[in-house]
Amino acid sequence: MAYRIAATGLDRATAAAPSALPVLDLGVQDTPYGTARLALAARTTGPLDDPALALVWAARGAPHLHRRSEVAAVARALWPLSDADATARIMNPRIREGAGLGLAAYSAAAEAMREVVTGPMPKGEVSREVSARIPETLTFDCGPCGSRHIAGSLFQLVGAAAGVEVVPRGRATELAPLPGRAAVPDAASGTDDLIRTYLRFLGPATPAEAAGYVDATRAHLSPAWPETGLAEVRVAGRSAWLPEDRVDALLTAPEPGHVRLLGVRDPLLQARDRDLLVPERTNQKRLWTALGAPGAVLAHGEITGTWRAKSSGTTLAITATPFTRFPAEVAAALTDEAQVVAAARGAATARVEITDPA
Repeated sequence: MAYRIAATGLDRATAAAPSALPVLDLGVQDTPYGTARLALAARTTGPLDDPALALVWAARGAPHLHRRSEVAAVARALWPLSDADATARIMNPRIREGAGLGLAAYSAAAEAMREVVTGPMPKGEVSREVSARIPETLTFDCGPCGSRHIAGSLFQLVGAAAGVEVVPRGRATELAPLPGRAAVPDAASGTDDLIRTYLRFLGPATPAEAAGYVDATRAHLSPAWPETGLAEVRVAGRSAWLPEDRVDALLTAPEPGHVRLLGVRDPLLQARDRDLLVPERTNQKRLWTALGAPGAVLAHGEITGTWRAKSSGTTLAITATPFTRFPAEVAAALTDEAQVVAAARGAATARVEITDPA
């Protein structure tokens, strides 16, 4: 935990622009929209707006902030390695036959989206236009909207490959072409580097955990597993891997002494070994909920509770719920950290309430 906290930059020891933060090598998920700012605020004291970043549908089809200059490389690294890999990633029973097209399904959807999005367009309009250009087996009849359209999972999985930027507009979403976007990939490349990046920030980890980050299976991702440059270590009696040049950093990681209010899906929470992040299963269920997940309280190297926020005028009211009672120094630090969260969310000030342990 100490290593990952340091690797992902949670010491907040810089005022660098967000695009200069090392964790942007991995990307920062923005679900729900706006929460990526909390991840940035937890890592830099500088301004959070950065035109060098773009919001794109990337890993697992989820919106992520990435450096604009690296979106094409990210898309190639996330491109499925085989037809079986593509079919497994689509995983939508409504288009079971279409998913069987494998890589052809990815290519058809990505090419159609690239063709359609030549300027800013509402997401729904893009979906309709793309649906009309792809094989019918990749679409399904949607009762609520009374039309036949592309499966949402596939639609978002190809966003980065199509060179399309996600632009939230209040409750609506627009899609726009990235300037100078690359062609749709014709094959995966750089997947081994993506695995190394995952291990650098969220290792030591297993091949299955690295595969889970991109929503692939270990078997399908195994051809891209790096053949050199990794060190095998033991974590809780099991084998895990880390880049060789990070072993010393793992062994000498500084003891974390800070308190952070991590947003939903902060990069630290993207690790797939949840038993390490939050050992108690009951607490895991409190943190990783299917709907309306809370943020996480990180204190002195451990996730020790959850938090939620509600705006009240210009004040952000934060309610923190510990797994066990917060020590006095942690409770005091939460007040300061709440101001950081408030500023990131555009509030003038913050108010903190600490409830009884969950």
